[in-house]
Amino acid sequence: MPGSSESLSHAIGLRLTSVALFATMNVGIKLVEARGASLGEILFWRQFGAALLVGSIVGGGPGFGSLRTRRFGAHIVRCVVGLTAMSLTFWTLLLLPLAEATTLGFSMPIFATVLGALVLHEATGWRRWAAVLTGFVGVIIVTQPGSGHIPPLGIATGLGAAFCTACISILLRTIGKTEAGLTTVFWFSVLSMVPLAPFYMMVAQPHPPLVWALLLGIGLLGGAAQIAMTRSLQLGDVSLVVPMDYTALLWATLFGWLVFATLPVASTWVGAPVIVASGLYIVWREHVRRRHGTERAIT
Repeated sequence: MPGSSESLSHAIGLRLTSVALFATMNVGIKLVEARGASLGEILFWRQFGAALLVGSIVGGGPGFGSLRTRRFGAHIVRCVVGLTAMSLTFWTLLLLPLAEATTLGFSMPIFATVLGALVLHEATGWRRWAAVLTGFVGVIIVTQPGSGHIPPLGIATGLGAAFCTACISILLRTIGKTEAGLTTVFWFSVLSMVPLAPFYMMVAQPHPPLVWALLLGIGLLGGAAQIAMTRSLQLGDVSLVVPMDYTALLWATLFGWLVFATLPVASTWVGAPVIVASGLYIVWREHVRRRHGTERAIT
Protein backbone atom coordinates (compact mmCIF):
# COMPACT_ATOMS: atom_id res chain seq x y z
CA MET A 1 0.00 0.00 0.00
CA PRO A 2 1.61 3.30 -1.10
CA GLY A 3 2.52 5.52 1.83
CA SER A 4 2.56 2.66 4.38
CA SER A 5 5.55 2.24 6.67
CA GLU A 6 6.44 -0.96 4.80
CA SER A 7 6.47 0.71 1.39
CA LEU A 8 8.47 3.65 2.75
CA SER A 9 11.05 1.29 4.24
CA HIS A 10 11.16 -0.53 0.90
CA ALA A 11 11.73 2.78 -0.91
CA ILE A 12 14.63 3.68 1.37
CA GLY A 13 16.12 0.20 1.02
CA LEU A 14 15.93 0.37 -2.77
CA ARG A 15 17.57 3.78 -2.84
CA LEU A 16 20.39 2.65 -0.57
CA THR A 17 20.82 -0.41 -2.76
CA SER A 18 21.00 1.71 -5.91
CA VAL A 19 23.67 3.92 -4.33
CA ALA A 20 25.77 0.88 -3.37
CA LEU A 21 25.40 -0.61 -6.85
CA PHE A 22 26.37 2.64 -8.57
CA ALA A 23 29.38 2.98 -6.24
CA THR A 24 30.51 -0.55 -7.09
CA MET A 25 30.02 0.19 -10.79
CA ASN A 26 32.26 3.27 -10.42
CA VAL A 27 35.03 1.09 -9.02
CA GLY A 28 34.69 -1.18 -12.04
CA ILE A 29 34.96 1.81 -14.37
CA LYS A 30 38.27 2.90 -12.86
CA LEU A 31 39.58 -0.68 -12.87
CA VAL A 32 38.83 -1.37 -16.55
CA GLU A 33 40.26 2.00 -17.61
CA ALA A 34 43.47 1.16 -15.75
CA ARG A 35 43.55 -2.10 -17.71
CA GLY A 36 43.26 -0.42 -21.11
CA ALA A 37 39.53 0.02 -21.78
CA SER A 38 38.56 3.36 -23.36
CA LEU A 39 35.72 5.65 -22.34
CA GLY A 40 33.80 4.72 -25.51
CA GLU A 41 34.00 1.02 -24.69
CA ILE A 42 32.89 1.61 -21.10
CA LEU A 43 29.88 3.65 -22.22
CA PHE A 44 28.81 1.00 -24.73
CA TRP A 45 29.00 -1.87 -22.26
CA ARG A 46 27.27 0.17 -19.56
CA GLN A 47 24.22 0.61 -21.78
CA PHE A 48 24.42 -2.80 -23.47
CA GLY A 49 24.45 -4.61 -20.14
CA ALA A 50 21.59 -2.47 -18.85
CA ALA A 51 19.55 -3.16 -22.00
CA LEU A 52 20.10 -6.91 -21.57
CA LEU A 53 19.01 -6.79 -17.94
CA VAL A 54 15.93 -4.63 -18.45
CA GLY A 55 14.93 -6.56 -21.57
CA SER A 56 15.15 -9.84 -19.64
CA ILE A 57 13.01 -8.46 -16.80
CA VAL A 58 10.37 -7.08 -19.17
CA GLY A 59 10.35 -10.21 -21.36
CA GLY A 60 9.93 -12.49 -18.35
CA GLY A 61 7.39 -10.22 -16.68
CA PRO A 62 4.90 -7.77 -18.13
CA GLY A 63 6.01 -8.40 -21.73
CA PHE A 64 7.37 -6.05 -24.35
CA GLY A 65 3.89 -4.77 -25.12
CA SER A 66 4.08 -2.87 -21.83
CA LEU A 67 6.85 -0.71 -23.30
CA ARG A 68 4.61 1.01 -25.84
CA THR A 69 4.88 4.77 -25.55
CA ARG A 70 3.27 7.84 -27.02
CA ARG A 71 6.16 10.01 -25.87
CA PHE A 72 8.95 8.73 -28.08
CA GLY A 73 10.27 12.25 -28.63
CA ALA A 74 10.60 12.80 -24.90
CA HIS A 75 12.56 9.54 -24.58
CA ILE A 76 14.92 10.68 -27.35
CA VAL A 77 15.59 13.97 -25.55
CA ARG A 78 16.11 12.09 -22.29
CA CYS A 79 18.55 9.77 -24.10
CA VAL A 80 20.62 12.63 -25.51
CA VAL A 81 20.85 14.44 -22.18
CA GLY A 82 21.35 11.17 -20.28
CA LEU A 83 24.20 10.04 -22.51
CA THR A 84 25.86 13.44 -22.13
CA ALA A 85 25.54 13.24 -18.35
CA MET A 86 26.85 9.68 -18.29
CA SER A 87 29.82 10.51 -20.51
CA LEU A 88 30.80 13.46 -18.32
CA THR A 89 30.29 11.43 -15.13
CA PHE A 90 32.48 8.58 -16.34
CA TRP A 91 35.10 11.01 -17.62
CA THR A 92 35.17 12.66 -14.20
CA LEU A 93 35.66 9.26 -12.56
CA LEU A 94 38.66 8.64 -14.79
CA LEU A 95 40.16 12.06 -14.01
CA LEU A 96 39.59 12.30 -10.26
CA PRO A 97 39.71 10.11 -7.15
CA LEU A 98 36.38 8.49 -6.25
CA ALA A 99 35.57 10.76 -3.31
CA GLU A 100 36.22 14.02 -5.16
CA ALA A 101 34.30 12.87 -8.24
CA THR A 102 31.37 11.82 -6.06
CA THR A 103 31.39 15.09 -4.12
CA LEU A 104 31.14 17.18 -7.28
CA GLY A 105 28.11 15.12 -8.26
CA PHE A 106 26.38 16.28 -5.08
CA SER A 107 26.00 19.73 -6.64
CA MET A 108 23.11 18.36 -8.73
CA PRO A 109 20.32 19.66 -6.41
CA ILE A 110 21.87 23.11 -6.65
CA PHE A 111 21.57 23.12 -10.45
CA ALA A 112 18.11 21.51 -10.22
CA THR A 113 16.90 24.42 -8.10
CA VAL A 114 18.23 26.98 -10.56
CA LEU A 115 16.73 25.12 -13.53
CA GLY A 116 13.42 24.68 -11.72
CA ALA A 117 13.21 28.44 -11.22
CA LEU A 118 14.30 29.35 -14.75
CA VAL A 119 12.64 26.60 -16.81
CA LEU A 120 9.62 25.51 -14.78
CA HIS A 121 9.12 28.92 -13.15
CA GLU A 122 8.91 27.29 -9.73
CA ALA A 123 8.59 29.59 -6.74
CA THR A 124 12.02 29.72 -5.12
CA GLY A 125 12.31 31.71 -1.91
CA TRP A 126 15.35 33.33 -0.38
CA ARG A 127 16.04 30.28 1.80
CA ARG A 128 16.61 27.99 -1.15
CA TRP A 129 18.65 30.62 -2.97
CA ALA A 130 20.79 30.89 0.17
CA ALA A 131 21.20 27.11 0.12
CA VAL A 132 22.23 27.29 -3.55
CA LEU A 133 24.87 29.92 -2.73
CA THR A 134 26.09 27.84 0.22
CA GLY A 135 26.39 24.82 -2.02
CA PHE A 136 28.53 26.70 -4.51
CA VAL A 137 30.76 27.84 -1.65
CA GLY A 138 31.20 24.16 -0.78
CA VAL A 139 32.16 23.41 -4.38
CA ILE A 140 34.79 26.16 -4.25
CA ILE A 141 36.18 24.74 -1.00
CA VAL A 142 36.49 21.26 -2.53
CA THR A 143 37.93 22.31 -5.89
CA GLN A 144 40.12 25.25 -4.77
CA PRO A 145 40.22 26.83 -8.26
CA GLY A 146 43.68 27.91 -9.34
CA SER A 147 45.48 25.79 -6.76
CA GLY A 148 46.04 22.79 -9.02
CA HIS A 149 44.56 20.61 -6.27
CA ILE A 150 42.04 19.16 -8.74
CA PRO A 151 42.63 19.24 -12.53
CA PRO A 152 40.50 21.99 -14.10
CA LEU A 153 39.19 19.51 -16.67
CA GLY A 154 37.98 17.27 -13.85
CA ILE A 155 36.15 20.21 -12.25
CA ALA A 156 34.53 21.10 -15.58
CA THR A 157 33.40 17.54 -16.34
CA GLY A 158 32.16 16.97 -12.78
CA LEU A 159 30.07 20.13 -12.68
CA GLY A 160 28.92 19.55 -16.26
CA ALA A 161 27.74 16.07 -15.28
CA ALA A 162 25.86 17.50 -12.28
CA PHE A 163 24.19 20.11 -14.50
CA CYS A 164 23.10 17.52 -17.08
CA THR A 165 21.82 15.24 -14.31
CA ALA A 166 19.76 18.15 -13.01
CA CYS A 167 18.33 18.57 -16.51
CA ILE A 168 17.38 14.89 -16.46
CA SER A 169 15.56 15.38 -13.15
CA ILE A 170 13.49 18.10 -14.81
CA LEU A 171 12.74 15.86 -17.82
CA LEU A 172 11.77 12.90 -15.65
CA ARG A 173 9.22 14.99 -13.81
CA THR A 174 7.22 15.22 -17.01
CA ILE A 175 8.02 11.77 -18.44
CA GLY A 176 7.18 10.09 -15.13
CA LYS A 177 3.60 11.37 -15.28
CA THR A 178 2.73 8.92 -18.06
CA GLU A 179 5.58 6.39 -18.28
CA ALA A 180 6.41 3.47 -15.98
CA GLY A 181 9.89 3.26 -14.51
CA LEU A 182 10.92 0.17 -16.52
CA THR A 183 9.69 1.84 -19.71
CA THR A 184 11.90 4.87 -19.12
CA VAL A 185 14.98 2.79 -18.28
CA PHE A 186 14.39 0.47 -21.26
CA TRP A 187 14.09 3.22 -23.85
CA PHE A 188 17.09 5.06 -22.46
CA SER A 189 19.24 1.93 -22.65
CA VAL A 190 18.08 0.84 -26.10
CA LEU A 191 18.09 4.27 -27.75
CA SER A 192 21.60 4.83 -26.43
CA MET A 193 22.82 1.92 -28.53
CA VAL A 194 22.04 3.81 -31.75
CA PRO A 195 24.94 6.28 -31.41
CA LEU A 196 27.10 4.09 -29.18
CA ALA A 197 27.21 0.96 -31.37
CA PRO A 198 28.93 2.53 -34.42
CA PHE A 199 31.25 4.51 -32.15
CA TYR A 200 32.13 1.33 -30.28
CA MET A 201 33.06 -0.38 -33.55
CA MET A 202 35.69 2.30 -34.10
CA VAL A 203 37.27 2.07 -30.63
CA ALA A 204 36.78 -1.63 -29.78
CA GLN A 205 39.94 -3.54 -28.94
CA PRO A 206 40.87 -6.99 -27.58
CA HIS A 207 41.00 -7.46 -23.80
CA PRO A 208 41.80 -10.21 -21.30
CA PRO A 209 38.79 -12.18 -19.97
CA LEU A 210 38.83 -10.24 -16.69
CA VAL A 211 38.29 -6.93 -18.48
CA TRP A 212 35.39 -8.37 -20.52
CA ALA A 213 33.81 -9.63 -17.31
CA LEU A 214 34.26 -6.24 -15.66
CA LEU A 215 32.77 -4.43 -18.66
CA LEU A 216 29.68 -6.66 -18.61
CA GLY A 217 29.48 -6.25 -14.84
CA ILE A 218 29.48 -2.47 -15.22
CA GLY A 219 26.41 -2.70 -17.46
CA LEU A 220 24.53 -5.12 -15.23
CA LEU A 221 25.33 -3.14 -12.08
CA GLY A 222 24.32 0.12 -13.74
CA GLY A 223 21.06 -1.33 -15.04
CA ALA A 224 20.14 -2.84 -11.67
CA ALA A 225 21.00 0.41 -9.90
CA GLN A 226 18.91 2.43 -12.32
CA ILE A 227 15.89 0.15 -11.84
CA ALA A 228 16.21 0.30 -8.05
CA MET A 229 16.59 4.09 -8.13
CA THR A 230 13.52 4.53 -10.35
CA ARG A 231 11.42 2.14 -8.29
CA SER A 232 12.34 3.94 -5.07
CA LEU A 233 10.74 7.12 -6.43
CA GLN A 234 7.54 5.21 -7.13
CA LEU A 235 7.30 4.01 -3.53
CA GLY A 236 8.49 7.09 -1.65
CA ASP A 237 8.60 10.86 -1.97
CA VAL A 238 11.70 12.57 -3.35
CA SER A 239 12.26 14.19 0.06
CA LEU A 240 12.39 10.71 1.62
CA VAL A 241 14.66 8.83 -0.79
CA VAL A 242 17.02 11.42 -2.30
CA PRO A 243 18.91 12.09 0.97
CA MET A 244 19.99 8.44 0.81
CA ASP A 245 22.13 9.37 -2.22
CA TYR A 246 24.63 11.07 0.06
CA THR A 247 25.72 7.68 1.39
CA ALA A 248 27.60 7.48 -1.93
CA LEU A 249 30.40 9.50 -0.31
CA LEU A 250 30.82 6.81 2.34
CA TRP A 251 31.11 4.14 -0.36
CA ALA A 252 33.49 6.29 -2.44
CA THR A 253 35.73 6.90 0.57
CA LEU A 254 35.71 3.22 1.56
CA PHE A 255 36.35 1.92 -1.96
CA GLY A 256 38.98 4.59 -2.57
CA TRP A 257 40.84 3.45 0.52
CA LEU A 258 40.45 -0.32 0.04
CA VAL A 259 40.88 -0.58 -3.74
CA PHE A 260 42.97 2.44 -4.75
CA ALA A 261 44.75 3.33 -1.48
CA THR A 262 43.53 6.94 -1.60
CA LEU A 263 41.64 9.06 0.91
CA PRO A 264 39.94 12.43 0.40
CA VAL A 265 42.19 15.43 0.95
CA ALA A 266 41.49 17.96 3.71
CA SER A 267 39.54 20.37 1.52
CA THR A 268 37.13 17.59 0.52
CA TRP A 269 36.47 16.74 4.17
CA VAL A 270 35.60 20.40 4.75
CA GLY A 271 33.68 21.18 1.55
CA ALA A 272 31.70 17.95 1.18
CA PRO A 273 29.57 18.49 4.33
CA VAL A 274 28.76 22.01 3.11
CA ILE A 275 27.54 20.68 -0.26
CA VAL A 276 25.62 17.83 1.41
CA ALA A 277 23.95 20.21 3.88
CA SER A 278 22.97 22.50 1.02
CA GLY A 279 21.46 19.61 -0.96
CA LEU A 280 19.57 18.25 2.04
CA TYR A 281 18.10 21.66 2.78
CA ILE A 282 17.01 22.12 -0.84
CA VAL A 283 15.27 18.71 -0.78
CA TRP A 284 13.57 19.57 2.53
CA ARG A 285 12.35 22.94 1.27
CA GLU A 286 10.96 21.24 -1.85
CA HIS A 287 9.07 18.85 0.44
CA VAL A 288 7.66 21.76 2.44
CA ARG A 289 6.64 23.60 -0.74
CA ARG A 290 4.82 20.57 -2.14
CA ARG A 291 3.09 19.88 1.19
CA HIS A 292 1.81 23.45 1.42
CA GLY A 293 0.63 23.25 -2.19
CA THR A 294 -1.31 20.07 -1.42
CA GLU A 295 -2.87 21.61 1.68
CA ARG A 296 -4.00 24.66 -0.27
CA ALA A 297 -5.49 22.44 -2.99
CA ILE A 298 -7.48 20.50 -0.38
CA THR A 299 -8.81 23.58 1.37
